[in-house]
Amino acid sequence: MFRNFFFHFGRYVQMLKLSLGKPEKFYMYWNEMLRMMNDIGIGSLVIVILISVFIGAVTAIQFAYQLGGQLIPKYYIGYVVRDMTIIELAPTITGLVLAGKVGSNIAAEVGAMRQKEHIDAMEIMGVNTAGYIVLPKILAALVVIPMLVAIAAFVGIVGGYLSSVPTGWLTSTDYVKGLHEFFLPRNVSMMYVKATVFAFILTSVSCYQGYYVKGGNIELGEASTRAVVYSNILILLSDYVIAVLLTG
Repeated sequence: MFRNFFFHFGRYVQMLKLSLGKPEKFYMYWNEMLRMMNDIGIGSLVIVILISVFIGAVTAIQFAYQLGGQLIPKYYIGYVVRDMTIIELAPTITGLVLAGKVGSNIAAEVGAMRQKEHIDAMEIMGVNTAGYIVLPKILAALVVIPMLVAIAAFVGIVGGYLSSVPTGWLTSTDYVKGLHEFFLPRNVSMMYVKATVFAFILTSVSCYQGYYVKGGNIELGEASTRAVVYSNILILLSDYVIAVLLTG
């Protein structure tokens, strides 16, 4: 088990090292990065917004329910929704969703290139395939995914407002007051740190699974599944580590 782990970890690090090589033609890398930014950002925007609205709404309703009959001020609902969304829900849920949507697509795309021998053909022509295939995807994710997380945080807070104010759980003044109370700018920094780490994990792991795939369509499907599963596990593990380091 440990031997298998170190084998894949070493090959993963080697792939990342190769991906940092000097590009043969910068415009090729730039065009590929723009394509991935469009695929990740625009292609995932709708699902991120939908999920964030309902996450914020459920968080507000659940906390309002827990406050029923207690002496805690109702404006705490806005305070809790804001911090839960910024610190945990927006980066983690968005990362998990994108690991399933974007990660599986990347693994399938790169794996198909390996199966159809496109990667082998490029290597024969002297192209640094790890750099051309992996690096633009990682850079695109590092730029776009933090933006998606910021949008998810904003939409989640709006969702909490829409579920609690019109339904009469609390007034608009109370909710807005809760959003302003006890605000710590470092929570926003933590959100962006998580978003950046999650973006790197889900793209690099997915590229690795596709880059070294062997076999036919069954193996390609298994590689896509592993990309999603391993990315989710590593995202949750890194979420815990970041929380310990930045809140301890």
